[in-house]
Amino acid sequence: MNCPPVYIAVFIHALAALHSPILAWARSQPAHPVVAVVSDFFCGWTQPLAAEIGVPRVVFTPSGVLGTARPVGCDDGFPVAFPAIPREPAFEWREISMLYKAYIEGLVEEQVGESLKQNCLWNLEGWGFVSNTFRALEGRYLDAPLEDLGFKRVWAVGPVAPDTDAAGERGGEAAVAAGDLSAWLDAFPEGSVVYVCFGSQAVLTPAMAAALAEALERSAVPFVWVVSGDGVVPEGFEARAAAAARGMVVRGWAPKVAALRHAAVGWFMTHCGWNSVLEAVAAGVPMLAWPMAADQFVNARLLVEDAGVALRACAGGAGVAPDAGELAAVLADAVGEKGSGARARAKELAADAAIAVRSGGSSYEDLERFVQEIQKL
Repeated sequence: MNCPPVYIAVFIHALAALHSPILAWARSQPAHPVVAVVSDFFCGWTQPLAAEIGVPRVVFTPSGVLGTARPVGCDDGFPVAFPAIPREPAFEWREISMLYKAYIEGLVEEQVGESLKQNCLWNLEGWGFVSNTFRALEGRYLDAPLEDLGFKRVWAVGPVAPDTDAAGERGGEAAVAAGDLSAWLDAFPEGSVVYVCFGSQAVLTPAMAAALAEALERSAVPFVWVVSGDGVVPEGFEARAAAAARGMVVRGWAPKVAALRHAAVGWFMTHCGWNSVLEAVAAGVPMLAWPMAADQFVNARLLVEDAGVALRACAGGAGVAPDAGELAAVLADAVGEKGSGARARAKELAADAAIAVRSGGSSYEDLERFVQEIQKL
């Protein structure tokens, strides 16, 4: 989806047009009546839809519990603490959801903004939440119902993370073949390479890209840097990295899941989008957190402070260039002794994640209980 993130609010508003056709379809199924509606948290309009059908609605959240629970009632310019959430996290205005800021600052049409607000309120009216997370990662936020989720039940069924895609084309045609990338990585010692990727939405400004490039060169760590969309790389950097046989720049889609599971990849520099987080967790790879927007600041805090599987790379957010020297030091620390704790914890969490989705695991059991609850309806 190659468009400004603020357009997500427009998409949320537009999806509500599906209300009538889905309602008509549901009412045309007398032999197999609908017993519940399970829908994404961007589809809050399915709450009144479910009420019209006469069934409960369950909110599926592809984000973590903490990222979903963080309220959006914040005032510009002030750190805001959330006392109803364990450990009472506080966030700056720059760390607040871009969608909320677009609503408050009038960056979307009034009708779209009100639709966005109502979407959030409808989610709190649901029967419960199904979350792509697991107890070993977010147990403290699952132990008791959270006020910021309307005290509703949460079934933790994750990580819903893919197995390695041998072709490397999950999500699109890869710019580099998985086999070619693997062969390149084979030349490096175990855990020595930093994989750099900021997802499909975040695009580094020239200043951010310049700081990252300088940090990679100054730290001398081997790396794979995936540049997506309209991203830029400083002139001459790619050629110097190739000449030194120390770095690869991939322009376009890359086989991330396969790369993270390669033995040579020891760290993942990421924007902390939840899918990327779970892919790294499942692979046992610690992260260098560089959040940009949305729930990513919350996810970064969870990874660094709660889970201990990440180090902070940059905390400025979208458009803020880090100090190249400071970032180079973080990279050097990560691959050195100072990163040993996060590396060890990442391996432990990967084992916990694998256990969670097996028969008898916490997520497996939560999914079983959820299905049983649906069958009772």
